[in-house]
Amino acid sequence: MDALYPPLEPHASGFLPEADGHRVRYEVSGNPAGVPVLFLHGGPGSSTKPDHRRYFDPARYHIVLFDQRGCGTSQPAGSVSANTTAHLVGDMERLRVLLGVRAWVLFGGSWGSTLALAYAQAYPEAVTRLILRGIFLASRSELDWYFDGLEAFVPEARARLFEPAPGARWPALLSTYETLLNHPERALAQQAALRWSAFEAAVMSIGEASALPLPAADAAGLLARARVQVHYLARNCFLRPGELLDNMARIAHLPATLVQGRMDFVCPPVTAVALHARWPASRLVMVEQGKHASSHPGIERALVAAADAALASSDG
Repeated sequence: MDALYPPLEPHASGFLPEADGHRVRYEVSGNPAGVPVLFLHGGPGSSTKPDHRRYFDPARYHIVLFDQRGCGTSQPAGSVSANTTAHLVGDMERLRVLLGVRAWVLFGGSWGSTLALAYAQAYPEAVTRLILRGIFLASRSELDWYFDGLEAFVPEARARLFEPAPGARWPALLSTYETLLNHPERALAQQAALRWSAFEAAVMSIGEASALPLPAADAAGLLARARVQVHYLARNCFLRPGELLDNMARIAHLPATLVQGRMDFVCPPVTAVALHARWPASRLVMVEQGKHASSHPGIERALVAAADAALASSDG
């Protein structure tokens, strides 16, 4: 059964004032007088979707979504100029001020969990609690797993990913893909985006009865998404080694629910366990059959339950 709340439409939308050549689009739905919650999409390079509004009780939550720089409906699509984690954190704070929110719940998965932690550590007074899924801390060991360790499970897909740079280590592979994704011949750039996205889809499909589709439907969307993702991963997501764990003392007092799929091959449970160990006020919910996708039934139920439970203790 669908664990999400019924579909709803935003009652307001717009763009943040242009900054650094970017126009960041946001939308607001639910109850304007409700508990503010900010949804952070994954990627880097992905985008918000209508179902992302549905994790929250629309009668009790003031629901805010936004597409990060270069992503989704933000403009220009796929732009990596002035696009760093610090820029995104700044956009989130500008959005909070624009909407007149005193403090909000942060809700994010995968890269969204990374960005939520970075923002909370920069502005702990602006956060009431966090609900995070599929924890990703942008560490070298996590990227080693994704690009090298997963060869044991998807050797064919990994071989195709490395076709442009056979024998290279993954940091050099990312440099190769940056060149290809920005190639002046559009067809070559789109071929690289397809190859890049196919590897992610193969990893997400491990253990599924049939292969999952690519993360975006059209060639332009795949290219924009891949450009942003490679830009971030090639630069360790603009974070120092161990930065997010080292700064946990800044937010150790904030309540949090960490929802983790036991069968998550993209962001394995070891990272969520490590974060939980540094976070006295956190609760770790391990979904035994859960994978990486937020749409997995067990993950979906756990996220909605966490958002519902947050209402009971929120001060609004």
